[in-house]
Amino acid sequence: MKDTLKVGLTYTHKYRVPENKTVPYLYPESKPFQEMPKVFATGFMVGLMEWACIEAMAPHMDPGEGSVGTLVNVTHTAATPPGMEVTVDVRCIGVEGRKTVWEIEARDDAEAIGKGTHERFTVDLAKFNARVAKKAAGA
Repeated sequence: MKDTLKVGLTYTHKYRVPENKTVPYLYPESKPFQEMPKVFATGFMVGLMEWACIEAMAPHMDPGEGSVGTLVNVTHTAATPPGMEVTVDVRCIGVEGRKTVWEIEARDDAEAIGKGTHERFTVDLAKFNARVAKKAAGA
């Protein structure tokens, strides 16, 4: 990770919510989810928040590096129907070695929909993928 990733770094990410990012699509095999309204799912919102942080970090990664999410603490306070655009603003509030902490706010075309914090760790992707492959092989 480059030393340019510092507290105070900000990034804005915009995303138009398609129908396939609504609650019934989160776990299609779940009958209770199938019965839920077609609104932006909390699970997809969390993923969008992570995506915004990943994009914010990207210019500050060294070749072969990436980041993994390790902690998510967010609220989801309003429903967003498909077709609306969600704007996610992130701000780096902590850098400790390979760990970064992000403050996150999300809003749709009408109102604030969620906020909180997210922690990410910078990893060497080759080493990380090798550990996962070993785990998958049962070792």
